[in-house]
This record gives sequence, C-alpha cells and structure tokens, in this order.
Amino acid sequence: MATSSSLLSEEQFLCSICLDVFTEPVTTPCGHNFCKACIRQYWDSNDLCQCPMCKEKFYRMPELRINTFISEMAAQFRKSVQAKATRSPDQHQAKAQEVPCDICIGTKLKALKSCLVCQTSYCETHLEPHQRVAALKRHELIDPVENLEDRMCKKHGRPLELFCRTDQMCLCVFCLKADHMTHDTVPLEEEYGERKAQLGKTEAEVQQMIQERLQKVQEIKHSVDLSKREAERERSDSVQVFTALVRSIERCQAELIEVIEEKQEATETQAEGLIKELEQEITELKRRSTELEQLSHTEDHIHLLQSFPSLCTPLPINDWSEISVNSHLCVGTVMRAVSQLEETLNKEIEKLPEVKLKRIQQYAVDVTLDPDTAHPFLIISEDRKQVKYGDTKPDLSDNPERFNLVFYVLGKEGLSSRRFYYEVMVKGKTKWTLGVARESVNRKGMKTLSPENGYWTVCLRNGEYKALDGPHVPLSLRDKPQKVGLFVDYEEGQVSFYDVKARSHIYSFTGCTFTEKLYPLLSPCLNDDGKNSAPLIITPVNHTE
Repeated sequence: MATSSSLLSEEQFLCSICLDVFTEPVTTPCGHNFCKACIRQYWDSNDLCQCPMCKEKFYRMPELRINTFISEMAAQFRKSVQAKATRSPDQHQAKAQEVPCDICIGTKLKALKSCLVCQTSYCETHLEPHQRVAALKRHELIDPVENLEDRMCKKHGRPLELFCRTDQMCLCVFCLKADHMTHDTVPLEEEYGERKAQLGKTEAEVQQMIQERLQKVQEIKHSVDLSKREAERERSDSVQVFTALVRSIERCQAELIEVIEEKQEATETQAEGLIKELEQEITELKRRSTELEQLSHTEDHIHLLQSFPSLCTPLPINDWSEISVNSHLCVGTVMRAVSQLEETLNKEIEKLPEVKLKRIQQYAVDVTLDPDTAHPFLIISEDRKQVKYGDTKPDLSDNPERFNLVFYVLGKEGLSSRRFYYEVMVKGKTKWTLGVARESVNRKGMKTLSPENGYWTVCLRNGEYKALDGPHVPLSLRDKPQKVGLFVDYEEGQVSFYDVKARSHIYSFTGCTFTEKLYPLLSPCLNDDGKNSAPLIITPVNHTE
C-alpha cells in the first residue's frame, strides 16, 4: 500500500491546464479534474465546450461542483510541500529585493526559477514538478524575474522568443508569421549575446571615461595643491619683502628722527650761545648808556672833557645783521631719507617675480626671423614669426650667415639697446632651444651652446629643462612652460628667462660681458616622429596676462 507521501507526490494532483496543484478542484462529466477557474477560463476562451483532456463535447456547460476528496488531498499536498520547504536548509524567505515564489502560501520563499510558459515563479520545492514531469520539462525556465507577463506577447499570449532587428522589437512565433516574415529576425539568445558583447564594450568605454575623469579630478586636485603651495610661497615671499620694507621704513624713520633731533639740539645750542653773547653785549651797552646819561648831567667841565673820549669810543660788539638761526635745517634731511627709502622700496619690489616680469615686459621689441640664417630644413612662416622643422631640404644657397649643421635660426635685427624683451610660444613642443647669440658666432659646423662660445640659451630635452651654462644647469620647474619670455639687460650683463603664464623666473645668466650685437636664437629641433611637429611662435607681448 502506498504511503501518504507517495500518494501526495503523484501527478493526478496537478491541474492539466495550469500544471499546478489543484485549487478548488472540479470534475467534468467525463471524469477529468481541473481547477474551477482554469476550466471556466478554458471554456470561455473557446467556441466549443469540451474536455481539454479527452475532447468530449458538451452541448451545454456542465454544472461544476467542488470535488471535496481531491480538494482535501490537494490541501494535504500543499501542507506537505510547505513543510518540506520549511525543513529545507537551502531555502529562505524572499527578501525585499528578491523574487518570491508565486505558489507558496503564507511565508513566500525565494524563487529559484521562473517559467515563461506558466508565467509563474517557483521556489525549489514548487519547481520540482518541472524537473520531473515530462510535459513540464519542455517548459522554458529562466532565472527568477518579476513581471513575467512582460515576457509574453500581448497580442498572441506566447513567449517572446525572437528579436526583429528591422523594427527593434521582441516577437513571438505568431508575430513572425503575421508581420515580420521579410524582416531580419534572430533568436533572442543570439541578439542577447551580441547586445551583451556590445554592453561589455560600452561598459569598458564608460569605465575608461570614468578613469579619465577620475584622473582629471586628480590632476585638478594636484593643480589646486600646486596652486596652494605657490600661493603660500608667494605669500611668504611677499611677507618677507614687505617685512623688510617695514623694517627699512622704521629704520629710516628712526635715523631721520635721530638726525632731526641732533640738528634741533645743535640749533638750540647755537641759539643759546648767541643769546648769551647778546645778553652780555646788552649788559655792556646798558652800562655805557648809564655812564653817558650821568655824564650828560654833570656841571663839571673838566670831568666831562676828560671822560668823553673813553665813553664815546665804540664798544667791542658784533654786527648781528647777518647772524640768524636756520629753522629749515631738516628739509634736506627728509628729502634724502625719502629718496633712500624709495630706492630701497624699488629694490625690494624687484624681488617679486610677478612685479619684475610686468616691469621688464615694458621693454618688449618686435622680433622677426631671418630666413637667410635658418638651417635648410627649417620652415619659416610668411610673417617670419614661426619656425618648424621640415622633412625635405629645399634648394637654398649656402651663404655665410646660414647655419648648415645645427637647426638654428636667428632674429632679423641685432639688438644692442640697454634692455629688450620678447616672448616665444613653446606649447605642444617636446624639444626646443631658446636664447640669444652674439653676432660673430660661427654659423658652420656643430656648435656647443655655452656663454664662452657666444650663446646664452635654455632648452628642453627628454622632458628635462636645462640652462646651457658652463657647465649645464638642470632646472626644476613646477609647471611646464607654455610661453617663455626672454629679457636681456645689455649694460648689466644679464640674460633672464621667465615662464609667462606662471609669471615665474626660470633662469638667469649673470655677470655677462656683451661687446657686440645680440640676436634672438630659436631652434624647434627634430620632429621626433610627429611628437615635436608644433612650431615655435614669436608672440606679441600681452601686458595684462
């Protein structure tokens, strides 16, 4: 005799229409059992009233009553399945983000698969008939998803199995036969594979864009950090400069006050001496006045005549008409102190690179290039403001002024004025050389750039900046210069280079002795497989940058 558990696992407790455990089972006159809702829906959707199993026809819809025996057995089967599901350690209650089993009563377990034919999601226990019953094994199972009705054709009620590339839509087999026979259609799996591969490529591109933007964020943050450090450095420099100015002013003020006080003290001492001397003379004059008055009243003729010569003799006193005390002694002192202070102020301000660059830009000159001095491989623009390396050698005369082995070109006009300044755009270059050269440099053969040979230059090579002094001086620059300014103070013997955008000092040749004209020198260097094809450009000086 079969056990209860073996009876409850038999296929007769499954509705042949919904393929699930009976719900309100009813029996047709032909003896087959169905869910009450399933058989009614089946008959409502068909013109004939017949049994889905044996196809027996009924002339009128039979009166259906609940089969209590099967209903009780089905209920016991559900309880057994539920108990088994509860005991299964591999199953758990569906969480909010998980798809629940549509069959579980009460506590909904997590669905393991969804059936596109049944349009139902099943937990491990309720999925068991689809893994055992031959008819159910043919159903298409997918990973559990919600809204299974969206995976069914709304028009034909069939699973969406095809994809129309022409109309970009999912189809069932009936849709294909009805409207898409001439279209480019493929199985969903094939389109899925291609789209997934495309998604992978798109995702890689998106990830690349994310990485590029993350890198840009880091670059911006790095720029902000550099800006902060630069601002701190400039703040420190300005504090140092203005502290020195304040100290200089205070020192000048103290010295001026001391000089003023000394001069005032000397004036007072002088005045006191003069007053004392005047008071002594006044005393002598008063005494003489008294004697004269007394003599004028005497009746003694002999006494008057005898005393008159001594009383009428002039007293030994000074002529005070040209003697005075100078009350403007401090004016010259103040003017000298102010002049000295102005000189100190100018010297301290000159220490600020930004201020200094703005001042030396006032000495800007118009520089053009001289094609007659350019190496044959160099290409000069029509306006003679740009130079770049060319791949072909034109047919040019080899005049004495032309460089024949090094890729240099000089400015058209030699400069020997007191001061001059010009700017060159080096943006996009990986190699370049800039500077000045004296007029007498030899244009033939290889050249070693150094002040001894008449060249004062800086260069970029292999990502490193150098001043071609004797010996070469490596330059540590915070930023990569985009535009370089070159300033020559002919009389002071100084050649200085500046980063125009950063408004910072790059390098200075000092203590130079110039005895002849100096010419601007530019070298764009080799193309470096196209990496260094950008030209060097002599640009107008913008004083507001």
